[in-house]
Amino acid sequence: MQTQELDKVFHALSDPCRRAMVERLSRGPASVKEIAAPMRLALPSAVKHLKVLEEGGIVRSTKTGRVRTYGMRPHGLDPVADWVRQREAALNAAFDRLAEAMAAFPEECDDR
Repeated sequence: MQTQELDKVFHALSDPCRRAMVERLSRGPASVKEIAAPMRLALPSAVKHLKVLEEGGIVRSTKTGRVRTYGMRPHGLDPVADWVRQREAALNAAFDRLAEAMAAFPEECDDR
């Protein structure tokens, strides 16, 4: 994944309001009104947040008549999971190297 794409995903998730929207949408699709009402957001503000989530590839929208419905994109959060896995692998490799280096030095006993 390119850095620019990953930056968009992290930017989209950086706002607590947008994270709350992701939480809501992870339970199923919802209209803008259904998303905005419990958060006490004005519809234009909710639409702006949802647009950022859509640009980040996390959600997608459909429009039927005058109602726009948002839902989670399948695998929309995969870039975050992949990035975390890569960091975990690097950290684990560093700890493995440290364990190998420590094993190369015998423990000294202090028999006083």
